[in-house]
Amino acid sequence: MKSKNLLLYCILAGIVLGGICGWVFGKKMLAVDWIGELFLDSLKMLVIPLVFSSMIVGISGLGDIRKVGKTGLMTLLYYTATTGIAVFIGLVLVNIINPGLGLEMTAEIPEHVQGKEPAGLTDIFRSFVTPNLVNSMANMDILPIIVFALLFGGVLTTLGEKGQLVISFFDGVNEAIMKIVDLVLYFAPIGIFALISSKLGAAGGGEAFLAELMKIGKYSMTVILAILIHGLLVLPSILYFVTRRNPLVYAKNVSEALTTAFSTASSSATLPVTIECAEQNNKVSRRASLFVLPLGATVNMDGTALYEAVAAIFIAQMAGVTLGFTGQATIFLTATLAAIGAAGIPEAGLVTMILVLQSVGLPLEGIGMLLAIDWFLDRWRTTLNVWGDSVGAAVIDTLEQKYVEGGSNGN
Repeated sequence: MKSKNLLLYCILAGIVLGGICGWVFGKKMLAVDWIGELFLDSLKMLVIPLVFSSMIVGISGLGDIRKVGKTGLMTLLYYTATTGIAVFIGLVLVNIINPGLGLEMTAEIPEHVQGKEPAGLTDIFRSFVTPNLVNSMANMDILPIIVFALLFGGVLTTLGEKGQLVISFFDGVNEAIMKIVDLVLYFAPIGIFALISSKLGAAGGGEAFLAELMKIGKYSMTVILAILIHGLLVLPSILYFVTRRNPLVYAKNVSEALTTAFSTASSSATLPVTIECAEQNNKVSRRASLFVLPLGATVNMDGTALYEAVAAIFIAQMAGVTLGFTGQATIFLTATLAAIGAAGIPEAGLVTMILVLQSVGLPLEGIGMLLAIDWFLDRWRTTLNVWGDSVGAAVIDTLEQKYVEGGSNGN
């Protein structure tokens, strides 16, 4: 336990020192960018084998296919509900604070947004399957991999002894990956230092970052305040009332995952650490963590959905567009839905925001106003995403034991 605490303190020191060095030395810190990318790639390297093996082991651990259906339904309902609450909080705050009033939209449509078609409802449904699984793995396209792993694991449970042999193989793969996670985390303080300092350096250092922050300071404050309300009040309340766990202790035990999420801005890259914290530190059952967390890293995007809703209203206020109840309800629904289709990679929210903006006819030029500060807000919303996943693992674990296993025993 002492070594775990020491690692956490070193990670926190890496964040603080990275912030100081990036602030003071600015673009000079781009020299260590490769170290941060190496650490991030080391985590991403583990994601595909971890997701594939964990989903197979997780679904086989649930056993009866009826349990799989009930647990899966509870998981999706939980994720949809918390994402909806996050979007609602964002909409309330942005309408109270009005961060876009009085600002002039001066940016152009970003190059990587130009020419992109918004993801429609049918595109999101089509993203659940892939004609080429290997290509999806190469592109870190997690959702179809999860769907295939769920089907594969479910079929293995029907094959008797032969199926158990394959499940045991993937169980061994999963444990081996978690051991590699432990090794990679020893380099986390250096990698996190490099990521934070180089990102702040790329923004031009402390003075340049502060200047950009001041331009849209009320917008940034609105996003961060909404994230804090959802992360410090809503999710801990759900955790306490459903599981009776102490939210402060639970958060402390998952702090390695939260700091990794803040530094990498990738919920997928953080997944190996999130699973380790859930199982080893918070004693969430292995079958629940291996089933709930990989799914959450892909479809549970509380922070992303909240951010997109706030950004859409902010852009509307800058453009002088008044959105009534119908327009804001449309943003509520599309932001919640778009978050499900967003991959857990940095800046995915910018691309899915096209769907949200075009659903109510808002100008895409507004996205350009957010780019200078997006890398910073991306870290906040990714941390909320991972915290929501972690809380979800404990909630589903408790509900499964209470209703699914209890209901099966009752039958």
